[in-house]
Amino acid sequence: MRLKGLGEVDDIAAVHGLEPAAVETLLAELDATGHCMHREVGGVPKFILTPTGRDDGQAALAAELDAHAARDAVTAAYRKFLELNPVMLQLCTDWQVLPAGHPAATDTGPGDGHRLNDHSDSAYDTKIIERLEALHLELSEVLTGLSSVMMRYDNYAPRCAAALDRLRAGELDYLTKPMIPSYHTVWFELHEDLLATLGINRADEGSV
Repeated sequence: MRLKGLGEVDDIAAVHGLEPAAVETLLAELDATGHCMHREVGGVPKFILTPTGRDDGQAALAAELDAHAARDAVTAAYRKFLELNPVMLQLCTDWQVLPAGHPAATDTGPGDGHRLNDHSDSAYDTKIIERLEALHLELSEVLTGLSSVMMRYDNYAPRCAAALDRLRAGELDYLTKPMIPSYHTVWFELHEDLLATLGINRADEGSV
């Protein structure tokens, strides 16, 4: 729930590859104890953590980390992830916005020189996907290290691989589109997971 914000049962279950029925039961228990609340959005139940749920969840993450003696390994993985994060952010920007000087980036308004990528230049898109493939290999090393100390990180690698496969197959939404399991969606959730697990405030991240 922390990673999804306001999430549906299936979406919450997908984060760590759990069965939706089991997650639904757990959510009902958390709702009954005041750790989460649900609301109907378009007739679909969605769940969100309460302040109590967030605090208790944070404590549970810290306890899990110490129980697995994994703090050093997760911290090392997080620091490597931080090195990769600007690469991912630039890649996403380049996917969405054509650079000044690109043949298609003309007549866009005074002094702008940029325009949204309409994906009509397949060669341009292919180069960005190739950059993502290289980044994916580096992320895979990070995820392997995480999975070796805490099993709940196992599902990030197949989710990233699935998004990349769909992107290669021509489903262009699977790089940056929110609200679907795009590569950026999974990347963002991994980032939030690492912050939550290590008890780091996103606002203070630059000082870590």
